[in-house]
This record gives sequence, structure tokens and C-alpha cells, in this order.
Amino acid sequence: MKKIKTIFVTSGFFLLLFPGCKKTENPTTPNIILIMTDDMGFSDIGCYGGEINTPNLDRLAKNGLQFMQFYNGARCCPTRASLISGLYPHQTGIGHMTNTPADFKHHDLNIPQYRGFLNKNCVTIAEVLKEAGYTTLMTGKWHLGVSSQDKWPLQRGFDKFYGIIPGACNFFKPEYPRGITVGNDTITITDENYYTTDAFTENAIKYIEESRQENEKPFFLYLAYNAPHWPLNAPKEDIEKYRGKYMKGWQDLRLWRYNNMIEKGLIDKSWELTPQDSRDWDSLDEEKKIEMDLRKAVYSAMVDRVDQNIGKLLAYLEEENILNNTIVMFLNDNGACAEFSELGDGPAEQLGTKEGYVLSYGRAWANASNTPFREYKHWVHEGGIATPLIVHWPNGIPKENNGTLVQEYGFLPDIMATCVDLAKAEYPEEYKGNSIQALEGKSLVPIFSGERKEIHVEPIFWEHEGNKAVRSGKYKLVQYWEEGKENNWELYDMSKDRTEMHDLSKKMPDKLKEMSDQYNEWAKKMHVLPWDSIQEMYKIKRNK
Repeated sequence: MKKIKTIFVTSGFFLLLFPGCKKTENPTTPNIILIMTDDMGFSDIGCYGGEINTPNLDRLAKNGLQFMQFYNGARCCPTRASLISGLYPHQTGIGHMTNTPADFKHHDLNIPQYRGFLNKNCVTIAEVLKEAGYTTLMTGKWHLGVSSQDKWPLQRGFDKFYGIIPGACNFFKPEYPRGITVGNDTITITDENYYTTDAFTENAIKYIEESRQENEKPFFLYLAYNAPHWPLNAPKEDIEKYRGKYMKGWQDLRLWRYNNMIEKGLIDKSWELTPQDSRDWDSLDEEKKIEMDLRKAVYSAMVDRVDQNIGKLLAYLEEENILNNTIVMFLNDNGACAEFSELGDGPAEQLGTKEGYVLSYGRAWANASNTPFREYKHWVHEGGIATPLIVHWPNGIPKENNGTLVQEYGFLPDIMATCVDLAKAEYPEEYKGNSIQALEGKSLVPIFSGERKEIHVEPIFWEHEGNKAVRSGKYKLVQYWEEGKENNWELYDMSKDRTEMHDLSKKMPDKLKEMSDQYNEWAKKMHVLPWDSIQEMYKIKRNK
């Protein structure tokens, strides 16, 4: 692992290094691109140990930084709420999930922390950066409130939006109520070659081009792909690259990735590979093996297609001579998705076609996607909350630090703090007449420039559907929700056992008490409700 050195470089020196940069660009105020994928496993992309072809992401990592201990929010909605606001999800009104297109009140418990949409006591990155003189653009998946336009992107600081308001759609044929929205208008897709991943990128490039023609402002782009979230939809030419490559099964893939990650220095060889969380591959008959190979091939094709499109975006930035002064941050919203069953869901005959809505690859493959960690989306063990974070910024990351594996840990609210720092913006105490909650994140900019220090000396926390966690220094306290159990905490030393195989809770009762007390204090401050109470409220709502 490379050692990061602190280097201070003046803006004048940047101009000498990059004489081709346009005079209208201010090197101290970079363009900012935030790219998020959906339901992707920690080890799916090449630079994090996977076999899927991701040369463009690998290139960003090789010429930038790879964060090895960055954390998301375990699920689509709480992650997006925390990412966009710099707060914990409960502070934004999305303590559980957002409401659905089928029922605008589905997750609205009429409690401030559980309304199912972003409240007005938080600001978005777009709202803050817009005040700092940025053009603010978004394409992709919103999933932060669907019921009315005042909850949509244009009403939360974005100048332009193209994408889906709810959480999922058919990639080839997105249709109402899960169709494509442009600005505040829902449009009908008639193009037979339409594919959301392509369209989100094409419109992102279009919006950047339009903004540069309209003004000389720096831009902020939030590009939120809905891949590889179910349904399993991918172009046939991409599927064919992977079909037949997974016929050895998930056990073989997990072991290959685990060894590859050790060889690349991504994980410590002392961390044990977690047990396989499914039946043996060899227990399947040949027909089922062919089906499961295809499910994984479609999933891999979706990740591959994302990488191809990131390549298109990078090529555009290079052609326009703005890549050097653009910081690109890439991450994922939660761990791999084990919904809805062990061996996937949806009719096998729809795989590889343009049909289907609930087509998934299942827990067995998700376990491989999350190699070497435990659990999945929904849970707050490492398999649910560990995300790749790649940061590429030629003007801000010293060349000698390129390819560095950053071991300091951070979490989603740090992205808002980082954007505020990069943009020389001011995070407000009040916005449009509403008091704004204090920012929970810390800027990552010192890490970009080479500083080595802890990002968080204070504990950071998670809660989703009763699953709880605290990270404090090298220790992590985590709880898997089980009905009727309140004190089933597990304690792990992340420096020695990040795969969470050796519970220290009985050996270190004082540390257990210290961290559980910290969690309880935080939960009280955030007004976190017990999961069984929330479930009872949902039952009452359904029975009314």
C-alpha cells in the first residue's frame, strides 16, 4: 500500500501543468460529478476484486484513490437521503423508506422521522452548491419522494433532471407510474433501442454541454444509475460476454474473488472468508445451473454496461478538456441484493429478453457479490453497508498518490461536507425560512490532498429495520434484528476481523456497554423507533 504524502499545490502551478485548460475554468472550484450505482456488491467491479469487465472504473481507481472502508446506508432510500443531505436518514424524514407510486402514504407514519420524503429541515447538495454558483444537474434514480412535484429534484435544487422518480423500472420500457420524467413532466418512451443506463448518460452529457454553452459556472452532476438493481435487464450483446462463465457456480466465484482480493492487497489475508450462504452449486441439476448462470450473466452485463457509459462520460470530459478540473466520485447505495429468494425470482423464460419487472439473481449470487463479507442490502453487517468509493481528480490528487488504497473510514454524510469544501460553499443554518439541521459529515478533501488522519474520531451509526451498528475506531458493534431480542449485539475488531467472524462481545463487556450506550444515546437523539413498533403502525395503517 502506498503511503500518502501531504502536498500543497497552488492554482498557478496547475495552469502551468495544464496550459490547455480554458481560461473560464477556476482550478480552485472544480466541477463535481457524483456517480452512484444501485444494489451492487462490494467486490463486483475489477478494481475491488471482481471478474466483471470494468476498465473505466479501474482506470479511475488507478489514477485516483480507492477507499476501502467507506459506508452507505444499507438500503436505497436511506442511503440517498443521507448522501444528498449530509445527515442521518431519520433526520431527513426517511427513517425507513420512501412512499411508493402505488400508495403515496405507504411509508408515511405521520411522525417527523418517518414521513417517506425529504423534509424541509434539510438541504440537498444541489441546493447548497446552487447558492455557491454551481449549475446543478441530475440524471437517474431519485427515490426521495414521489407524491407531488414539490418533492422532486427541480424543487430540491436541481436545474435539470432526467430519470425515474420512484425506485425501480423496466430498463428497456420504463412506463407509468415508473416511467421517465424530464424536469417535472413524465414522457412516453417509444425508442425500441432504449435502455435507461444509456439514456441517463446521454442526457448527463447533454446537460453538461448545455450548461457550458449557457454560462461559465462550474457544474455539479448527480448521475444515479438504477443498475444493477432488479429487474435483470441488459442488452443481449453484453449478456453474451458472460454467458457460460459462471457454470462453476458461486462457491468457486467466491473463492476466486477472495484470493484475488488478497493478492491485490484489497483485504488482509488473516480475514476469514465467510461461510457460503446457500446450497451447494453441485446440488442443482444441469437445467437449473444453466438458468443460474444466465441470471448472473445478465447481472454482470448490467454492471459492464454502467462501466461502458462511465467511459462515454469520461471521453466527453477529455474531449472538452475539463476532466482535469472535474472531481469524479463513484460509490454504491447498498450491498448486493438477496431479494427475493435464494435462487432468484421471476420467470426464467424472461431472462435475456426485454420483458420482466421482478427478475432477480438471488441470495446465492448476492453472497458472491459481497465477497468476503456477511449479509446483504437491508442489514448493517459489512455486506450490507460496505461500498466501493473511487475518487478521481487530476488537479487535486497528487500523482504520486494515484492508486492508493485509503484505509481511513468514512460514511455518506461526508460526501455533502466534501462538496461544500470543494465548492467553497456555506452550509446554511436556515434555508427558505426553515431551520436546517447541523451537518453530520466531515470533508474528505484533506485525504484527497494526501493527509493521513482519522476522518471520524467520534462514533458513526446505522439503523434500518431494527438492524443497528456503531463504528468507533477499530471496533464495530452490530445487531441483526430478531423479534423479541434486544441485546443480541456482536462486537468485532475491524482491523483483525472485518469479515465479522469472531464476536468479542463476551470477551469485552466493557467495550460492549460503552458502544451500546453510545448507540442508545444516538437513537434517542434521532428519535429512532423500535422496529416492532413501526411494524405495528404499518399493520394499523393497512387495517384502516
